[in-house]
Amino acid sequence: MVGTGCHMNKTQRLCLVLGDQLCFDLASLQALDAEHDTVLLVEVMEEASHVPHHPQKIALIFSAMRHFAEALQARGVRVQYVRLDDPHNSGSVPGELRRWQSRLQAQSLHLTECGDWRLEQSLKDCGLAIEWHVDSRFLCTRAEFSSWAEGKKQLRMEYFYREMRRKSALLLNGDGSPVGGAWNFDTENRKALPNNVRAPSPLRFTADAITQEVLALVETNFSSHYGELGTFDYPVTHADAQALWEYFLDWGLAAFGDYQDAMASDEPFLFHARISAALNIGLLDLRQLCNDVESAYQAHRIPLNAAEGFIRQLIGWREYVRGVYWLKMPDYASGNLFGNSRPLPGFYWTGDTKMNCMSQAIGQSLKHAYAHHIQRLMLTGNFALLAGITPTQICDWYLAIYMDAFDWVEMPNTLGMVMHADGGYLGSKPYCASGQYIKRMSDYCRNCAYKVSESTTDDACPFNSLYWHFLMRHADLLRSNQRLVMVYKNLDRMAEPKQQALWDRGQTLLARLDAGESF
Repeated sequence: MVGTGCHMNKTQRLCLVLGDQLCFDLASLQALDAEHDTVLLVEVMEEASHVPHHPQKIALIFSAMRHFAEALQARGVRVQYVRLDDPHNSGSVPGELRRWQSRLQAQSLHLTECGDWRLEQSLKDCGLAIEWHVDSRFLCTRAEFSSWAEGKKQLRMEYFYREMRRKSALLLNGDGSPVGGAWNFDTENRKALPNNVRAPSPLRFTADAITQEVLALVETNFSSHYGELGTFDYPVTHADAQALWEYFLDWGLAAFGDYQDAMASDEPFLFHARISAALNIGLLDLRQLCNDVESAYQAHRIPLNAAEGFIRQLIGWREYVRGVYWLKMPDYASGNLFGNSRPLPGFYWTGDTKMNCMSQAIGQSLKHAYAHHIQRLMLTGNFALLAGITPTQICDWYLAIYMDAFDWVEMPNTLGMVMHADGGYLGSKPYCASGQYIKRMSDYCRNCAYKVSESTTDDACPFNSLYWHFLMRHADLLRSNQRLVMVYKNLDRMAEPKQQALWDRGQTLLARLDAGESF
C-alpha cells in the first residue's frame, strides 16, 4: 500500500508528477537517479474541487496515482506520496511542492508541462526555481504549434492534421501521399445505427483494495458533487488500460468509423473505445495507439475509414485543440462572441428534462462520467449554444462532469467548437442543429414527450424553434459565414408568419429557462 514514505534524507532532484502525468516515460522522470532523487505525488483538495468534479473522475485519478506510485517503488524509485486526508496536506500543489522541497532540501525541482494553464501559472508564481520539461507524450510541442500557427488569421484542423500525418508517417504511401487517395474519410463516418447492429458489451474492471480505499475516501469527501460513484469500473493501471484498448481493437474499432456519430437509447458506449481518460492521464501511449490502428488496417482487420477516423481524432483534433489552448490562453477562456449571459439550466446537473435526448446524454454522464463526442457536441453542447448559455458555465460543467476532461482539451472543444465563443478561430461555423439532426442520428425522438416533426406548437421539439431563433438573433454575425449561406436562404424563404411563430416559440422557451423551469 502506498504511504507517505520514510525517506527523509536529502534529495538531489525532486520530480513532481501530477495526476494526469502517470507515464513511466514522462520527460521529467528521465535521467532519474533512484538512489539520490525523489518522485513526489500529491492528492490535493484544490485540484479535486476547483470545479465540482464527478466523483468517478476523482476516484480514477487518485487510484491511478496510488497504483503508479506503487509501480515506481517496485522499480526502486524513492516516492513521497501525499494523501488527501494527510493531516499535514497543505491542500494545493504549489503548497506541497514548497513543503517537500524544504523537508528534503532538494537541490533541483523538475516538472513536466501542465495540462492546465491555471495550475501551471500557480506553480510558476510559487517562488521556486523549477526546471520545466516539454511534455513529449504529445506529437506536437507547444513551440511547434505556435510556429505552424504564426501569421494565420484562422486555424484549420484539417491542414494541421495533414502535417501530423506526415510527421508521424501514419497511413502514408511510399511517395508521401495518403493511403486510399484522400486525407480524410469523414463523409463515410456519419451513419446512424441500424436496428440489427449491436454494440459490444463494455469491458469492466473490478475495484481492487487500493481502488476500494479511494472510493471510500471520495464518498466521504465529495458526496456533494454531482454524479454516481457506485458504477465506477474504469482501468486504473497501465495493464488494465492496455486490456481495455486491446478489447476495443478486437471488438469495437472495425465499426467505429461507420457509427462514431451514432446515438442510441440506453447505449452509452456503442463502438467507442472509452480510452480517452486513460490516455489523458498517461496510462496509454499515443504513438502506440496510432501504430496499433495502422497495423490493424494493414492486416485487413478494419476498414480504412475506421483507421483514418480514429487516427484523426488522436493526432489531428486532440493535438490541435491542445495547440490552440496553449497558444491562446489565458485570454481564450473569456471568449463570448454572442454575448451570452444565461445561466446553465439546473437540469444539466440532474438530467430531469422531458427532452429524451438530453435526459439520455446527461443521465449517462452522471452515471458513467462519460458521453461520446456527438452527444457532447450536438446534444448538451448544441442546446447550450442555441439557448445562449454563458460560455464559462458550460465549460465548467464539461470540465466537472467528464472523466477525460482536462482544461487543455475541454476548454477549446467547449468554448471554441461547441459554443463558437472564440469567433470562429477554432471552428469555421457554429455546430448548431435542429431536432432533425438528432432524429437522423439516433432513436431518441421515438420515445420523447416532444414531437420532432413540430416546431411551433406547445409540444414541439425545443431544438427546432431554438435553432431558428438562434440564427435569427445572431444574423448580423452569422449571415456572412460561407457555411451558413444555404441555411439563411432557407430562413429567408419562410413566410413571415412562420418566422414569427418560430421566434415566439423560441422566446417562450428561453423565458421558461430564465424562470428556472425545466422542459
